[in-house]
Amino acid sequence: MESLEDTSKLQSRLSSLSFSSFPGITSKHCDSAPSDRLQSTDLSTNLSPSPKQANMDASGQREEANEEVPAEQASGDQGEKNNAESPPLSAESKAETPPLKPPSTWTSAALKELKAKLRTEKDSMVTVYRGDIMTVHVPTVPEAKKVCWEFATDGYDIGFGIYFDWTPVTSRAITVHISESSDDEDEEEDLEGPVTNGDVEKGSKAKTNSNLAELIPVYRQDSHLSVYGGSHDFPGDGTYLFKFDNSYSLWRNKTLYYRVYYSA
Repeated sequence: MESLEDTSKLQSRLSSLSFSSFPGITSKHCDSAPSDRLQSTDLSTNLSPSPKQANMDASGQREEANEEVPAEQASGDQGEKNNAESPPLSAESKAETPPLKPPSTWTSAALKELKAKLRTEKDSMVTVYRGDIMTVHVPTVPEAKKVCWEFATDGYDIGFGIYFDWTPVTSRAITVHISESSDDEDEEEDLEGPVTNGDVEKGSKAKTNSNLAELIPVYRQDSHLSVYGGSHDFPGDGTYLFKFDNSYSLWRNKTLYYRVYYSA
């Protein structure tokens, strides 16, 4: 019996010490414990660290913090190393098409002479109807080194621009395509992206077709006052697209005199 009583007293004493040492735990998980057991035991003097112990603990915490810094730095250095070792983006993803050399352009006041000459040549005098765009497809040829052009109009201006299609040439024939502005955009969408002409008074906008490069943006030219001409050295194998744009005109058809030819 005495042994049981001693054991019970010892357990009671240990319980009082445990509850007083961890008040946060007792408040959450030991609400059923007798309150007098918590109040009868005061261990505040034993729980308060001595100044020497406090200094040792603070010093240990600083040492632990200092020991953790190199690990973080090592992790950052490793991350930088991994980033440095990552392969760069391929050149194909950065550049769509090779840069084009700008064309040589000029104007001339010899309107009557050019018109008189082109009237006698087949398909050199055409009508570009209101709302329409005429596109002349001129492929590069191995026998020549450059393409040249001249054009003029009667009475009114016309939009003009040149693009170069890097798609490999399958036919050496020069072809002419007449379309309304909406049809022209649909055709270019079939070429994997439209070339948005936008306002021909402000020039064409950026293209999205990766194979199509802008050589001269589409602008309205005073071709009824001067002859507009130019030339361009072949940048490689591909097709020139000469655009004569009358899509902005709601009422007037335009009489166009033009010629496109090769030069060595």
